[in-house]
Amino acid sequence: MRLSISREEILERQQKLYQRLAAEKVDCAVLFSVTDIFYLTNFHFRPSERPIALVLDSTQKTHLLVPHLEYDHAKEYANVDHVHYYPEYPGLRHPMEYLKDILIENKFENKVVGLDAAGYSSSKGYRGPKVADLITAKLETIAGWVEEMRFVKSEAEIELIKESCRWGNLAHRLLQKYSKPGLSEIEITSKASTEATMAMIETLGPDYKPHGRTAYAIFRGQVGKMSAFPHAVTQNLILKRGDTLVTGAAADVWGYHSELERTMFVQEVSKEQEKYFNHMYEAQEVAFNAIIPGVPCSDVEKQVQAYFKESGITHLVSHHTGHNIGLLGHEAPFLDLGDETIIQPGMVFTVEPGIYVRGLGGFRHSDTVLVTDTGIEMLTFYPRDLESMICH
Repeated sequence: MRLSISREEILERQQKLYQRLAAEKVDCAVLFSVTDIFYLTNFHFRPSERPIALVLDSTQKTHLLVPHLEYDHAKEYANVDHVHYYPEYPGLRHPMEYLKDILIENKFENKVVGLDAAGYSSSKGYRGPKVADLITAKLETIAGWVEEMRFVKSEAEIELIKESCRWGNLAHRLLQKYSKPGLSEIEITSKASTEATMAMIETLGPDYKPHGRTAYAIFRGQVGKMSAFPHAVTQNLILKRGDTLVTGAAADVWGYHSELERTMFVQEVSKEQEKYFNHMYEAQEVAFNAIIPGVPCSDVEKQVQAYFKESGITHLVSHHTGHNIGLLGHEAPFLDLGDETIIQPGMVFTVEPGIYVRGLGGFRHSDTVLVTDTGIEMLTFYPRDLESMICH
């Protein structure tokens, strides 16, 4: 199996964007999104205060602007025609002035320039001008164009996500194995994640490039009563008999994510825990059956909410049913009332309706599914039934 995206596929993606630029009469695109730059070039980098921008012009030439420290890296890995660099940020001359040079030298003054953002941004101390301050041109927003290209996955992308699921499964198996009373969540997750990662790299060999996190399995602080907070944070809590545990496991493969989450119990389950577990399980079944090509994403959420209402537990629900997943852990479109995107074969979603009971715990399984011509294919394959979720 190939553990990367081929150069040929990268160039096909660029061609798809060129075709839309031509159809929309946009002369060039300027992209600042880290994820979209990786998607279009295979260049994976750590974003910082130093701007990086990708320019695709109407002559079908690609220009990548990077700081000097990334120049050799970009020359080696980026599938682009030209790599340009500036010395440093903030520098004697601002890095965005070098982007201005690229646009002017390629005669995009007074042309139509598409932008995915007004300018570069970073939370790491960056300050700088907008593109509108640099060049006289008709500026059009193309925000979301590349994201929409990412909605439907290619066969190669699906295989990478499946590989992620395999190793997330192992990491989760180890997490459950080590979940014993008296141990801390950090101790358990560290051991499970390390063992799964070692097995992964020994099996896949040097061709494996994570471009993200290696195999991991975590609780994120969702231990005992804290599991009632959907997005808790690690607290180094000690597991106790009867605790509800909400987990998460995955492994990045060439930047592609999957999502496996389970609701587990330490050694025993109360009748109240069982009741809410069963409601969560049934809600997920409703969602699985509702994901059909040709229907809007919102329809899935409507059916799940109808189940919650019928069961009298709407007040215990605090988030939507799921989201697309790929290069980001959360991507559009969303299985939510406000999203009318039509579900298509090749989309990959998480399915994770949750129930949260203060003082008792949270109840959420998440599975990664591929939309097929007739419904879904389950990509995650960890057991879901109650008996399998008890940590003995």
